[in-house]
Amino acid sequence: MTVLSGHDVAALDDAAQRLAEGGLVAFPTETVYGLGARADRDAAVAGIFAAKGRPADHPLIVHVTDPVAAHAFTSDFNRGAQRLAGAFWPGPVTLILPRKPHIATAAAGGHATVGLRSPSHPVAQALLQRAAALGVAGVAAPSANRFGRVSPTQAAHVIGEFGDALWVLDGGACPVGIESSIVDCSRERPVLLRPGVITRAQLEAALGEPLLSRDAAAPRASGDLASHYAPQARVRLFDAAALAGALHAAATLPAGLAVYSRSCPEGGNAAGPRWRPLPDAPATAARELFAVLRDWDAAGVREIWIEQPPDTAEWEGVRDRLRRAAAA
Repeated sequence: MTVLSGHDVAALDDAAQRLAEGGLVAFPTETVYGLGARADRDAAVAGIFAAKGRPADHPLIVHVTDPVAAHAFTSDFNRGAQRLAGAFWPGPVTLILPRKPHIATAAAGGHATVGLRSPSHPVAQALLQRAAALGVAGVAAPSANRFGRVSPTQAAHVIGEFGDALWVLDGGACPVGIESSIVDCSRERPVLLRPGVITRAQLEAALGEPLLSRDAAAPRASGDLASHYAPQARVRLFDAAALAGALHAAATLPAGLAVYSRSCPEGGNAAGPRWRPLPDAPATAARELFAVLRDWDAAGVREIWIEQPPDTAEWEGVRDRLRRAAAA
C-alpha cells in the first residue's frame, strides 16, 4: 500500500503519472473516495472491475476537469447537460449522455451512454488537471470499495478494503459523504436516476423543467442495483414508532445490535444496544452515514436498526442509500 498526501505536489505528479501509465489510484472526491483509471484505455479500466469484483456491464462514472473536457467522451453535450453543468459543476451531479463511439467502452460497461461529472474536491481537481496534461482525457472512478459494499469516505476505509494492492491519495474525510445525483440527459426529457444531496427541486430549477421518474427504458447507471452500499451487518429500517415498539417488545434483543435513531433507545448505552444519534440535518447525516456503518462493522455489530429519515425532498439521497443497504 502506498498512501500519499493529496496536498503534496510531488505525490500528485506521481499519481497522475501512474494513471497515465494505466495504473490504478484511489483519490478523494467531495462525495466518496474513487478508484481511478484512465477512462480512454479499456485495459486500464479492466483493472477497476477486477479489483472491485464488479460486473463488467455495470457502468462507471468518468471524472473530467470541466465541461470542455467532457466533449472527449460525449457526442451531444445538450442543453439540459449544459444547464446542469453550469449550475453544479464542479460538484456532486453526474450526467448520463450519449457516448462517442470507440472511447470509454469499458468504462461505460459497453453501453451507448456514459456518465460524466466534474468533482469539486481540490485534490481530485489537481489530479485530473495533472493527468490531463499527460494526455489522460478523463478518469473512470467508481467508489473505492469491493462491489456492493459500503462506500469509503476516508483514506483508511480504502486501505481496509484493498490492503497493499493500491495507491491512495489521502485528502481527508469527504465533505458530502454520499454519491452524486445522477441525471439521464441522453433522451428527450431528463430523468433522475439516483438522488444525492443536490435535491430534485434544485436540479429542476437549473433545468427549467420537471425531472421525470426512472422508467424501464432508462440507461444503466452506477449504483442502480436494488442492493448496494451494504455493511456486513444486517440493516433493518423502522419508522420511529415501530423502532420504539421493537426495542420495547423484544424479550431478548439480537446479539450485537446497534441502533441509529433520532432519540436514544430506552436504557441508553449502558443497559441497551449500541446507539448513535441520527442527525437532524440531512447534510450531516449524509456526511457521516457510511462512516457510521463502517465503524459498526469494525466493532463486530451484527444487526443495525435504523430509524427512517423524514419523507421529505432533502432526505431523498440518504433514504435511497439506506433502502439499498437494507435490501442486502
